[in-house]
Amino acid sequence: MKLSLIVCVYNEKDTIMPVLDRVRRALLLPGWEREIIVVDNASTDGTQDLLRTVSDADTRVIFQPRNMGKGTSIRTAIPACTGDYAFIQDADFEYDPGDYPLFLHRAEQDRPIAVFGSRTLGGRAIYKYVANYWGVRLLTGLTNLLYGAKLTDVATASKMVRTDVLKRLHLTGTGFDLDFELTDKLLRAAYEIVEVPIRYTPRTVEEGKKIRPWDGLWALRVILRDRLVPMDRVIQKQ
Repeated sequence: MKLSLIVCVYNEKDTIMPVLDRVRRALLLPGWEREIIVVDNASTDGTQDLLRTVSDADTRVIFQPRNMGKGTSIRTAIPACTGDYAFIQDADFEYDPGDYPLFLHRAEQDRPIAVFGSRTLGGRAIYKYVANYWGVRLLTGLTNLLYGAKLTDVATASKMVRTDVLKRLHLTGTGFDLDFELTDKLLRAAYEIVEVPIRYTPRTVEEGKKIRPWDGLWALRVILRDRLVPMDRVIQKQ
């Protein structure tokens, strides 16, 4: 089995190299190999200079011509994935690569289409801002109501999806909205999403967090939109 790790980065010169080191040192289950696909979203803080020094055989770096958003970077990486599953990994320290075995074990055990890492499974609440916590609860509750799901954290950035399915989804998001679009369209296509509890170390805006309140409003729009789009805008026929 092979895991394709998608790392999208924008102006993370202080964290990108340590994160890549953590990704490489993270344990995989026996029988798994990995590839790393880094997409730089036209960073201007020196991140690109660091990425140009990357020479590891298992790592490919793609440079976007301009700032096109996280969602576009993820969609840029998807065609390059050759693994059985693709995993979205942020380029900061909020999400711990040490949790990979939890995802892979669940993939081996149940063969689900998608495994999401939940920051709130078991009643936890690990957030810097109260508004973020309640925003996630609202968006998760609405998703469960509209799509008949039982998820606990639709806003998580740690999402692992079977690559062949990911390549067939009709994704259009350009920013953080793609996190919600991906969930919506998996559920619309009646694919199973399972969750595993993950470690989470939130950042403040001063520490580099890029999500803002209006991103939540955009996510709300996407959740409502995707419930009504025709199926040919959800998944491409084989």
